[in-house]
Amino acid sequence: MNASSPPSHAATAAAAAGHSLPLSRLLAHTADAVAAVRAGRSLTEALAACPAAARPGTQALSFHAMRWMGGAEAACARLAPRMPPPRVHALLITALALLWPEADAPYPEHTLVDQAVACAHQTAPKSASFVNAVLRRFLRERAVLVADLQATQPVARHQHPRWWIDQLQRDWPQQWAALLTAANQAAPMVLRVHAGHGDAAAYVAELATAGLRATAAGPHAVVLDQPVPVQSLPGFEAGRVSVQDLSAQHAAPLLLGQNADALPQGARVLDACAAPGGKTAHLLELRPDLQLLALDSDAQRLQRVTQTLARLHLDGARTQAADARDTAAWWDGQPFDAILLDAPCSASGIVRRHPDVRWLRRASDIGDLARTQRALLDMLWPLVRPGGRLVYATCSVFRAEGAGQVSAFLQRHADARTGSAPGHLLPLTDNSVPAGDGFFYARFDKPARPT
Repeated sequence: MNASSPPSHAATAAAAAGHSLPLSRLLAHTADAVAAVRAGRSLTEALAACPAAARPGTQALSFHAMRWMGGAEAACARLAPRMPPPRVHALLITALALLWPEADAPYPEHTLVDQAVACAHQTAPKSASFVNAVLRRFLRERAVLVADLQATQPVARHQHPRWWIDQLQRDWPQQWAALLTAANQAAPMVLRVHAGHGDAAAYVAELATAGLRATAAGPHAVVLDQPVPVQSLPGFEAGRVSVQDLSAQHAAPLLLGQNADALPQGARVLDACAAPGGKTAHLLELRPDLQLLALDSDAQRLQRVTQTLARLHLDGARTQAADARDTAAWWDGQPFDAILLDAPCSASGIVRRHPDVRWLRRASDIGDLARTQRALLDMLWPLVRPGGRLVYATCSVFRAEGAGQVSAFLQRHADARTGSAPGHLLPLTDNSVPAGDGFFYARFDKPARPT
């Protein structure tokens, strides 16, 4: 973008969210967030530490920086071979990511450079001239430098760690490049209409009356044309609608079944990793008669389940903080008709919504997570009654956390049969239908005892 170009959507969002805060201040907070991620902390945690007035604008710029950090780090290493102090390094990465040509720079170039230098004067005065020199050199040499980095460094070309790129190439040899491109796009805002309060078509009409454009994407799924604060959604505070991705909305119907396959009245159901509660709530919206136990190992996150259910006026669930693998500590000995295991995973399928995930994960994490998933499956399967089912889900696009788990589980458990489930859902648009997050679903049925 040249100096005369209008601000992009990212700039507009950041400016609006930051109110009248100067860009230099937002850049300082964004650099702090980038430094936190590079140190191994989540962006969510870093943003929580940001002053409330600056948080929305910082989030908009931080998401932008995370999506283009691979190229920014490569450029910084080329332009500043001696590692600057961490805070200065984070500011340079932030500014270079915002100036990366393919990223549609959210502010005019001269504004970004001037404000980054102003930020340096405020936070690291001795480095201000150095920051100015690096950024201006980048602008002078940008076309040649970026072309060279993209030709020689996959991380700069695809904006993901090298191990992540390699894993996708192995798992999805035809789709890997499209998956990497899709991961750098903003995810749509998707709603789930409470089944007890209407359907998607009626809510789309209600949104139109409120001046919000949306499309029905299922019986209770609505995709907004543009994200909006939840407070502006009709009926949100009253519990008539929730935010939940299209792919995540598959979980409850898969577990509940329909017609002859439906769970019996008053079925005992376990949501084994329930926080923050979206799938728990969806189950109860569709079947208020369930006897549902919402379990999670994190007591603090479990409070979000309680809050979600309270907003939606759902009182059919009992919550308990416990490690699902330690069945002796929480199970009452009565089998479940159905278990939903939305297992801990790499979150590689939701990187559009959490762009820091790619920089926080390590290749070794996938094997560690797969072992946790295996342990959860093996400990929970005996708790399913004969004739019952278990739905296994991960928000991952890696096969080791999806199809690989299914084949291994079936080899270990002769009493398991695969039921109808979509398998891997990839976050790729098909025939103009908005793409849901990357997800995996498998259903295991336990045959009834012979009569």
